[in-house]
Amino acid sequence: MFSEGVKNKIDQFGDFLIEVFHLLGLFVIGATVAWSAVSEYLLIMQHESGFASLKDILLLFIYLELGAMIGIYFKTHRLPVIFLIFIAITAITRFMVIDMKSLVANDSFNLIIMVASILILTIAAGILRFTEKKYDTSNECCT
Repeated sequence: MFSEGVKNKIDQFGDFLIEVFHLLGLFVIGATVAWSAVSEYLLIMQHESGFASLKDILLLFIYLELGAMIGIYFKTHRLPVIFLIFIAITAITRFMVIDMKSLVANDSFNLIIMVASILILTIAAGILRFTEKKYDTSNECCT
């Protein structure tokens, strides 16, 4: 139906649109994370206690990890999955710090589940690091 030249031009235009959507999406996500982090920081600075609590600091770490993950993805077009694991570990830790009393009030098994989750995520991060070093894929196209 289409000649080879027309098909190539359509493919190139489609690739261009995908790249624009990709960059626009990353910019929107990055701006949202930055905006949320700044808003949270301003709320922390307004605390009556005059200092940030551990839960506030852990939340800022989550924002930092999200920002770093977006930055790496923006530069390399590779999603650093290990950052998602770090975010999950930090989120579970933050949940444990904030809701420790309610976590063990109903059932102390909940605490064991949380600790086991962190252990499993830590093992997964270790496996990812090991395989990343053993099977260096930095020169491959996409993952």
